[in-house]
Amino acid sequence: MKLTIVGASGTLGRQIARRAIDEGHVVRCLVRNPRKAAFLKEWGAEIVKGDICKPETLPPALEGADAVIDAATARPTESVSIRAVDWDGKVNLIQAAARAQVGRYVFLSILNAEAFPNVPLMEIKHCTETFLAESGLKYTILRPAGFMQGLIGQYAIPILDGQAVWVSGDGTPVAYMNTQDVAKFVVRAVEVPEATNRSFPVVGPRAWTASETIALCERLSDKTARISRLPLGLLRFMYRLTRFFAWTRNASDRLIFAEVLASDKPMNAPMDETYAILGLDPQEMSTLEEYLQDYFGRILKKLKEIGYEKEKAREKKKKKRSPFKTKS
Repeated sequence: MKLTIVGASGTLGRQIARRAIDEGHVVRCLVRNPRKAAFLKEWGAEIVKGDICKPETLPPALEGADAVIDAATARPTESVSIRAVDWDGKVNLIQAAARAQVGRYVFLSILNAEAFPNVPLMEIKHCTETFLAESGLKYTILRPAGFMQGLIGQYAIPILDGQAVWVSGDGTPVAYMNTQDVAKFVVRAVEVPEATNRSFPVVGPRAWTASETIALCERLSDKTARISRLPLGLLRFMYRLTRFFAWTRNASDRLIFAEVLASDKPMNAPMDETYAILGLDPQEMSTLEEYLQDYFGRILKKLKEIGYEKEKAREKKKKKRSPFKTKS
């Protein structure tokens, strides 16, 4: 199939592109900066420069596509707002896909988006789901809860570096999934006719609270976390404060996502139907223990190698400075 992937240079998008190429699909990637997406071309994808916020740039990326995979989202550090990308941009893309008569539109949403109308990103995701369902396009909506990759910067690196790990209470359990596994579901959703006009949860084998995840990182790294607790009330105040400034609005909208993680609604869902319809084996999916064990194993091995090399360099330096030198 001919697939157009939007957001292919992101954490999840690149895994989708890699999987689709490996499965033999013809992959075209819509990117804003082709130079930063050169690795996609090296993998075998066609690169088309465009921006979902500029609808006039979209037709070349959609021409002849059997399906669009939409994994794009605004980054917290970008100057363009979440609403401009995740709502206005998605409306542009959905309308352009309908005009191009694309056969299927696969949208990456977020689990339980409809339950948090006061959280900007969740509200936008839910509204986009509704807009897509009413667009006339054949669609599939996949709803992950969280990615294992995000836990590296949130917990693993601070624990290894002896830095503070910030948490706002124990929070709701989240069924994290490896982005490589999410990519399997995305590509299968394109291939399976039974997934048409359906929404599916895409979550990991079990849900983990913040304290459980931190305890796992401590055990695997053999280090103790320095935990700093941030009251939810303070986060709400910071959200209101940062909303005053245009350049901090993306970070602000992400900040209020703490409301989701501090709620009583677990980010988890039954996966039996998802696995059955998409024809995937749950035994082939990574567990969080396996993912973090692999990460800490590789990092700790590298740190030992670096420490060994530094020790050798010090010993060499000591020998050069030895006072017991033979006088000529």
